[in-house]
Amino acid sequence: MRVLLVSWEYPPVVVGGLGRHVHHLALQLRDLGHDVVVLSRQPTGTDPRSNPTTDQRIDDVRVIMAAEDPLALDFGTDMMPWVLSMGHAMLRAGLRLAGFNPTAGEDALHGAGNVGRPWVPDVVHAHDWLAAHAAVGLAEAFDAPLVATVHATEAGRHSGWVSGPVNRQVHSTEWWLANEADAVITCSRSMSDEVNRLFGPGLAQLHVIANGIDATQWPYRDRARTSSGAGGFAARHGAPPRLLYVGRLEYEKGVQDLIAALARVRRTHPGTTLTVAGDGTQASWLREVAREHRVLRAVEFTGALDHEELVAQLHSADALVIPSRYEPFGIVALEGGATGIPVVATTAGGLADFIRTGDTGASVPPADVPALTAAIRGVLDDPETAHSGARAARAEVEELTWEAVANETVQVYLAAKRRPRNPLGRRVIDERPLPERDPTNPL
Repeated sequence: MRVLLVSWEYPPVVVGGLGRHVHHLALQLRDLGHDVVVLSRQPTGTDPRSNPTTDQRIDDVRVIMAAEDPLALDFGTDMMPWVLSMGHAMLRAGLRLAGFNPTAGEDALHGAGNVGRPWVPDVVHAHDWLAAHAAVGLAEAFDAPLVATVHATEAGRHSGWVSGPVNRQVHSTEWWLANEADAVITCSRSMSDEVNRLFGPGLAQLHVIANGIDATQWPYRDRARTSSGAGGFAARHGAPPRLLYVGRLEYEKGVQDLIAALARVRRTHPGTTLTVAGDGTQASWLREVAREHRVLRAVEFTGALDHEELVAQLHSADALVIPSRYEPFGIVALEGGATGIPVVATTAGGLADFIRTGDTGASVPPADVPALTAAIRGVLDDPETAHSGARAARAEVEELTWEAVANETVQVYLAAKRRPRNPLGRRVIDERPLPERDPTNPL
């Protein structure tokens, strides 16, 4: 099967977990014998005149990286124009796959500027709303089924509110992609419900495929058993307990709740510290939160860590805490489970599917600081139970392979059929004649 994966990030352009997800999926689809092409973008700031669109094989996968349009746009201040420009560049690059040269004077196959034999996909797979423009256009041009994976939603990230104009634009684009798709994939049951509630009715069939993990890249450390009771972890390390957070520093990640819980935990477990590994727009604000709770000196903000540094943190900390208020899946929970660290997580989104109290860790309601505090204390006071949950989590992680993800995704591809498109109704514009202008008044 010829599969076209369309994503706004793909290594070496990695913004978050989406890029790594698409990379693993592409490699596994390749291993299953499918002909995979990835369409993505070059790094922000690349000069398209000196470094035009690249078409190369990386890890035996054909990867096309579209060059930026030569426009002075910034993602932070001109997000929607930037996304449209990126989508147009990716669309042009994708059309060349079939030998169509969009820059030529006519719609010619095998035209000048096209390299290699024509390649037409059997399915187009879009990843999130930023790929909508290119993916919808290419699915129409190739008359191929469109599969969309929704990794998160704008409404979910903002607790159901899409009040700002940019929020509404993103939400509308997500709705468009979901309704154009011939099949929709989400990473958890809660995300499936969320997508159906936000973008239904009338969606194509929804499929739940959990994220995968390469457990071999996250070595397991079987922690020594210690006696229960407060200070058991400290006795093992010869130092006060250390908590760990890994992820983006954004409001919906709930790090502010963890900092508030840390202040309470330190009353019963003096000296407990918190390591915050990650970057985000709320880094400065979170430092202020730590100062307000009088724990700033107990919180270390490391910024983003490379893989080896992250594994070292997971092996040495006493508990990984994932305090998310919104989390479509929570792949860091899998990474923690793979390495053997006890995990405390909220029940937000897909986290509830993996971290379960009394089984694979400790789970609490989102934004519940007292419950989060109690769960952390429970891990520190009863390391035997915490280690038992960590071992169960590792066993479950070993079943969540990328090969399984790819096999399930292929079944979605095979079932997806190009649906007939009905034109969307348009709101009637209330047209009125403009008032007469005074030619002597330029205003």
